[in-house]
Amino acid sequence: MNKITLLIMAAGMGSRYGGLKQLDAVGPNGETIIDYSVYDAIQAGFTKVVFIIRKDFEQEFKSGITNKYSGKIEVEFAFQDLHNLPNGFSCPEGREKPWGTAHAILSANGLIDEPFVAINGDDFYGAESFKVVADYYQSGADDFSMVAFQLDKTLSTFGGVTRGLCTMKDEKLDTVIETDNLQQTNQGVSSDREIELDGSEPVSMNVWGFTPKLFEYLQESFVEFLTENGTEMKSEFLIPSVVNELIQSGKENVHVLRSGAKWFGVTYKDDKPFVEGEIQKLIDTGVYPEKLF
Repeated sequence: MNKITLLIMAAGMGSRYGGLKQLDAVGPNGETIIDYSVYDAIQAGFTKVVFIIRKDFEQEFKSGITNKYSGKIEVEFAFQDLHNLPNGFSCPEGREKPWGTAHAILSANGLIDEPFVAINGDDFYGAESFKVVADYYQSGADDFSMVAFQLDKTLSTFGGVTRGLCTMKDEKLDTVIETDNLQQTNQGVSSDREIELDGSEPVSMNVWGFTPKLFEYLQESFVEFLTENGTEMKSEFLIPSVVNELIQSGKENVHVLRSGAKWFGVTYKDDKPFVEGEIQKLIDTGVYPEKLF
């Protein structure tokens, strides 16, 4: 069986939600959303998990989350640091915001030599999402990939959300356009763009499959990004933008894999009881054991 790593981006503080939502319990025995992702990944055949966290959060993270995975999957840590920049660049004084998802992934350079799947730490993706991407790389594929979800299975009942709306050509990703304020309406789905959406559209929820070749691209792109935006306080180096550039320049194909799973996440505080209820339903129907680890 081929090795495959899960890379979990958990360095963010969760500005809209307020607090370290990655450590919030949503399962009946204190399980976090991350625990469900790791459990699903183990079942799907992943062999290692790398967590991207902040260094000052390491002990709390280990005691609260990762110690219980001992003996079940290999665990490593990478640290996202504002000051971890290429030679010739420095962090603007007063900047507190992390440099974004692409910089987070770049933090893991040197820890991963096999295909890997990058996900958000605070999103619940469902077992099918991990299985479809694990199967793709177990079959020997070496393209980049993305797991696409159906738009109406990713919305929050408590407010508008941002999603990457995808267009495809021959099962390959063509564009991802970040679209804000997506909300279910009686007519379909509304957003801040002048487009008609019925809810069946494929969206990116930040489940990306990569090979280690990505790290070379990120190093190159990050220098370009900092040259243009490095003095700003809020600019972000984001993985969808990097992927888009690789596709448009013809350097990479990104194979689109479909998940029929319902995504849920804790975007707003009010989402949490809903997520707890959805997970309890999955336990009641036998998808998950009552106690994961």
